[in-house]
Amino acid sequence: MLFNSYIFVFIFFPICLLGYYGLLHYKQEKAAKLFLTVMSLWFYGYFNVSYLLIMVGSILVNYFFHRVLSRNPKKQLMILAVVCNLGVLFYFKYFDFFLATVNSVFGTSLLLRGILLPLGISFFTFQQISFVVDTYRGEIRDCGLIEYALFVSFFPQLIAGPIVNHSEMLPQFDAIGHKPVLWERIAEGMGLFILGLAKKVLIADTFGGGVDYGYANLAQLGRIDAILVICFYTLQLYFDFSGYCDMARGIGKMLGIEIPVNFNSPYKATNIIDFWKRWHITLNRFFMKYVYIPLGGNRKGAARTYLNLLIVFLLSGLWHGAGWNYIVWGALHGVLYVITRFWQKRFGGIRSKSERPESCREDGNRKYHAADQKWVSRVMLFAYVSVAWVYFRAESIRQANQMLLTAIKGPVQKISLDLAECFQLDEFWYVIKILHLDQMVYSRYILMAVILMAGLYLAMVGANATQRMERMKYKPASVVVFAVLMIWCVLTFSQVSTFLYFNF
Repeated sequence: MLFNSYIFVFIFFPICLLGYYGLLHYKQEKAAKLFLTVMSLWFYGYFNVSYLLIMVGSILVNYFFHRVLSRNPKKQLMILAVVCNLGVLFYFKYFDFFLATVNSVFGTSLLLRGILLPLGISFFTFQQISFVVDTYRGEIRDCGLIEYALFVSFFPQLIAGPIVNHSEMLPQFDAIGHKPVLWERIAEGMGLFILGLAKKVLIADTFGGGVDYGYANLAQLGRIDAILVICFYTLQLYFDFSGYCDMARGIGKMLGIEIPVNFNSPYKATNIIDFWKRWHITLNRFFMKYVYIPLGGNRKGAARTYLNLLIVFLLSGLWHGAGWNYIVWGALHGVLYVITRFWQKRFGGIRSKSERPESCREDGNRKYHAADQKWVSRVMLFAYVSVAWVYFRAESIRQANQMLLTAIKGPVQKISLDLAECFQLDEFWYVIKILHLDQMVYSRYILMAVILMAGLYLAMVGANATQRMERMKYKPASVVVFAVLMIWCVLTFSQVSTFLYFNF
């Protein structure tokens, strides 16, 4: 089930809210938790019943490991639990990739299985690995099956994250029914949901049309077309992923549950280290805690530290997808991360205003020079990340290389009119006609340019959805704006598309 669908907005979530708060009204806390769990399983099983069987089986097996480890924390048993989880993930996500790699290297003709990838398996598998490892470490008390099932399956963050931690969620599940209903929180959650929905269906999907056209017609693209398509995907992924995160947090707030921030304006970062403190925050946290630190972290010298970081980023690339292009993407981020870490350690780095001591905060020309330097760093990082995203989006390394070569050496020609047509939204084109701008020579390019500039501003300059809701003053004008946004989004549901991170 998609957040951006009629069944979710008009059937599933209203039933969920009414049933959940109805049970809490009658002091049925355990029933309310069970109800949320059942609704979450319905949400997941709606995509494919076989997915539900896999998830339920995974929950039961991992809960068994949790109960045994909580009483007898043996390292061998913890390792077995981790291996079982990774084995399931490997079979469904990487087995065909493994066979294809063997065929390519050894010239064999092993038959690929065409295994169907269960949605969100990477997310709920990592979440359960962290749970059993923390149980072994003695960080988790023995919890009930319903609490554990809700922890794994809680539908707002089930399909595309964040990868939540037990310390963030179990205390909140324990508190269900023991805290007052705050209408301000519900209103804030509704606002976050609408803003996230608008990011997805009004912005990300619009950029997605241009991206799909570009990759499907790569041979016809000119140099500027290729550069635009690369930029379009960078913005599509931003608004798609951040939109999902905003919707997930908004739904959680409406249910009285705080889901951790997983996305914090990453294109405002000035270096790759800052970027990874803002992009997919919980995945980065998982790898730091369960891979980087066990490998030795920064405790075994500089060379080992850099090697550990590279391993983390290569695994991050592989986590995102079963393909060499994802590994290249991870390597590109890892190499720049290591270089930046080395540079900062050796020569010092540009720190944000809040990180600089008072004696270093100067006014006048130096202040403006620092601002210019920050923007240069931000733009350069945006360009580098955009190049890396090409490998993330492309179906193969060869296709990614072709896109980049076109952007560098492709023919210099007029921007493709077919590419611009992907941005001709009817509701905006009517405005252009009313203003008689359609009579201009380049009128068909106006919307593409405006949407691109708006996307860049929102991603690199403007306040994010969380910041906007924190500043929100609930006045009639605000209610009207949110109502219009919601209606506009609902009217686009007929052109619904899945979230990009559903693939991972």
